[in-house]
Amino acid sequence: MKKTKPEVDQLRDEYQREEFGEMVRGKYAKRCRDASNVVVISPDVRKAFPNAQAVNEALRGLLELAQATGLTTRSTRTTRKRATS
Repeated sequence: MKKTKPEVDQLRDEYQREEFGEMVRGKYAKRCRDASNVVVISPDVRKAFPNAQAVNEALRGLLELAQATGLTTRSTRTTRKRATS
């Protein structure tokens, strides 16, 4: 059986390309990247923490230690100032 060439995707006659405005590639890429919570870790750190569970446990332990010793992150201090104001 002989393969046929795929049809070229065309707009219907009732649509005109000019009606759709300018098309921009990656228009929402920055917004998506800014809203993402993906963190890329270095290869040497990846060896110590092979999966998400290990990373989360280590960060929770570090957070508990920081809270117990009174050392907090910048965002925590900022949040406390806003809450008390």
